Amino acid sequence: MNLTAQTVAPPPEVTTFDAGGLTLHALDRGPKDAATIVVLLHGWLDHCHSFDWLCEKLPAEWRLLALDFRGHGNSDPLPPGATHQFTDHVADVEALVRHLSLTSFHLVGHSLGGSVAICYSAARPEAVKTLTLIESLGTSGGDAQRSVERLKDFVDGLFKPVRRRVYASAEEAGRRVAEANSSYSPAASQLMAKFGTVAVDGGVIFRADPMLKRTSGMAFDESQVLAFCEAVRCPVQVLHGTRAMTFDDDVMEARLKALRDPPVVMIEGGHHVHLDQPAAVAAQLVKHLS
Repeated sequence: MNLTAQTVAPPPEVTTFDAGGLTLHALDRGPKDAATIVVLLHGWLDHCHSFDWLCEKLPAEWRLLALDFRGHGNSDPLPPGATHQFTDHVADVEALVRHLSLTSFHLVGHSLGGSVAICYSAARPEAVKTLTLIESLGTSGGDAQRSVERLKDFVDGLFKPVRRRVYASAEEAGRRVAEANSSYSPAASQLMAKFGTVAVDGGVIFRADPMLKRTSGMAFDESQVLAFCEAVRCPVQVLHGTRAMTFDDDVMEARLKALRDPPVVMIEGGHHVHLDQPAAVAAQLVKHLS
């Protein structure tokens, strides 16, 4: 197979599907009968377009499926009174897989998406051929006391009023993205705002469900996170930005060991290294998947 990245990417096809009553959104690129299928999972408060530049650098022969988790991008928010839980996003992946009748595919996850990808790979080891973690080694862990603190924060925030700031334009919202995420380039900030906002009276608001910013009432402790890592059976690689989170502490070392010591590839960039260096990340994906 000729693994040459596409020079002019055709526009992606939009697919929508049901996930237990919510309508979710994904972008579908490449031939439907492709031998290589890649499911891409974005980070917290991001959206599927965070992979646009990466997809442009990947082989045209591949089928690339970029999902919007519930409450993110063009997927439905939760109904009033509902609260977000981490395993909801694992359910989102399963809904996409069932909708498209996928039986075998590669998983790529950034940040939150990487944590979801680990858990999905543990639950469906027969389906996931390879796993690529971008700036991620699993969801938050900790001991029992941390769980109590989290539960208190969850209860405290249950009925706080929801506020959504209106920006004059998507460009202004993009400047806010840059202020809140120092690792973003100006172009990346504008990309995320362009596809991450929706028009309202007086300007635009961010699409992401504001309830995503509330503390979740449930989380896995460290022993559970390690169990999920140990249950992953496919080849794994970890892509790590040079100006991003550290993997040097004992917790991260234990997780890497549970994943059977996958290669950790350093790439110049920040937490959104796939936006900083899409060609370099694409090259690592081609190497790992091939």
